[in-house]
Parts: sequence; C-alpha cells; structure tokens
Amino acid sequence: MTTTAPPPLAATGAPVPQARGPLSEAVRTLLLGGDPGPVGTGPVDPGPVDADGADPYGDDLQLALHCCYELHYRGFDGVDDDLEWDPRVLGVRRELERVFVRALRADVAAGDDVDGAVEELLTEPVGPGAETGVSHHLLRDGELWQLREYVAHRSIYHLKEADPQAWVIPRLPGAAKAGLVTVEHDEYGGGDPDRMHARLFADMMGELDVSPAYGAHVDAVPGATLAEVNFMSLCGLHRSLRGALVGQFAVVELTSSPGSARLVRAMRRLGCGPASIRFYDEHVEADAVHEQIIRRGVLAPLLEGEPGLAADVVFGIRASGLLGDRLGDLMLARWREGRSSLRRPLPGGAAR
Repeated sequence: MTTTAPPPLAATGAPVPQARGPLSEAVRTLLLGGDPGPVGTGPVDPGPVDADGADPYGDDLQLALHCCYELHYRGFDGVDDDLEWDPRVLGVRRELERVFVRALRADVAAGDDVDGAVEELLTEPVGPGAETGVSHHLLRDGELWQLREYVAHRSIYHLKEADPQAWVIPRLPGAAKAGLVTVEHDEYGGGDPDRMHARLFADMMGELDVSPAYGAHVDAVPGATLAEVNFMSLCGLHRSLRGALVGQFAVVELTSSPGSARLVRAMRRLGCGPASIRFYDEHVEADAVHEQIIRRGVLAPLLEGEPGLAADVVFGIRASGLLGDRLGDLMLARWREGRSSLRRPLPGGAAR
C-alpha cells in the first residue's frame, strides 16, 4: 500500500474500452469512426446491430451499454462530444436497452408493495449460513488482494458517485425533489470538494495502491459490474423509469450502512490506513441518516403524488438487488477458487 495522495479527479474521460464481442465492437466503431459530420449524417455506420441473441447480463452487451452511457458523463478521450446525441448511437443504445430491460422484467418479481419491499431491504438475514455476502467475507477472512479487487469493481460507480441519480432530479415533483437533493448534497460533500464521496473513494484507492484514474478498471471488470451501474444510468436517463431510479437509490442508501460498518472493520483487521477507512466510515453515519430522508422525504411524497409509480419503485429495488447479487456471487465464487474476480488481476494481486 502507499500513502501517496492521488491526483485531482479528472475532468475528462478515459480511453475507449477494448471490445468484447460484436455489440461492443459496433459501438466502438461508432465512437472511433471519425468526425460525426452534420447533424443527421452520423459517424461511420457499423451496420445493423441485433442484440436479441446476446446475453443481457454478459460482457459484450453491458460493455456496449457502458460506452453509450459514458457519453453522457465524461465521454472518452478522442471521441467527439457531439456523438452523445447522434441518432445512430442512440439507435444502438435503444436496442441494447430493450434487451436488458426485457431480461430484468422477466427475472424479478412484479409488485407494488413499496413498504414491503423497503422492509425487506432493512432486514438483514440471521442464523446459520446467513452471513454470506461480500462484506461478510471480507470481514471474516478476506485477504488484502480481495479487498483491492472489490475496490476496483466498486470504482466504476463510486468515482462518479451520485451522478446517475442526479439525472432524476428534474423529473421529480417538489417535496420528493427536495428530499433527494438533500441526500445528493451530502454525496457531493456538502459543498466541500475534498469531502465529495467520489474524492474520498479516490483517496482510498490511492492508499490501497489501486489506480484511481477515472475509467482505469473498465477493461478489467466483468459485465456483472458494469450492469449495476448501467441500470442506474438507464433509469436516470429515461423519465419513464424515474420511479425505478428512486427504488434503486433507496437500495443504495438503505442498505449500505451495515455493509460499510463491516468493511471498516475488515480494513482495520487488514491494517489499512486512514484514507481507506474514511470512505466507508463516512457511509456508516451518513447513510443511516439518508435512510430516513429517502423513506419519509422522497418515497412518501413521490407515491402520494404519483401512486402509479409504486410498481416501478419496486422494480427498481428488486432489479438492483438482482444485479448486486449476481456481482457478489461472481466475486465470492472466484475467490473461493483462489482466482481473480477481474478479467485481469490487479498489479501486485495474489490471485491466479
């Protein structure tokens, strides 16, 4: 580990990731195909994109979606910013989204009992065999190389923490908007750039000797990692999924406090430094407060004004849970075998 402070958070994007199949290759061609030209002409055309036969949660489709969505965040080095709204890029994105959403709708149970779904989030399993999640493993017998891999996975979201949820702000009515902005204000450090959660996460990465460069680990993480963040972007960028985005945000804010407490203890057990511990220690207290704001200040007024969004909120909660479980299962399965959970191990990692 190192105590060298990481560089300031980058304002620009990362290089375009390497393709993992025909879908991500098609998007890569669109992004690197040269000047997009006049509006309506589009970049180099990769030809028809048919995503129907693709694994909706797999590396190829999820990387392709990530590349489409990243145009709405910091973009990519060498890619024209005008491609963000190019009709051909949007057409490919829509095809990918259709397959992804269809799979999620099929794989999660429908319902409109928001209170019940929230209570399930707040109830941690107990008894023999219940403590099986990633944070439990890292606390109990995780190794430093596994913690470093976990941080690399989480960097895909945490280096732009709260940005996907910010898309929903103009889509919410008064009271729900005010409540969500209250939470977002804390995520962005309460106005202090050095306390922004993305900044704290980058500081942790630097101390753990994991590159804190924005997008540095996209080529290394599997589709299961990208899918979690893609779901946030999907819901944030579609007004029709505003309820699902609030449900997804509820999962983040209502469940992270106990897991963060376990990670703080795991890091102390592993001898990590103060910058590593600070990020999760911040979330233990902050997210306990955010739980109440989300329940009473966001969910309650939103559903009072738009009760028809209840089913979408439940969908957001359950789909987020499904994607989180898929990633957790992948990491634990690989670690049990002594293997890296990444497509390529981190430098200095102990996994095969």
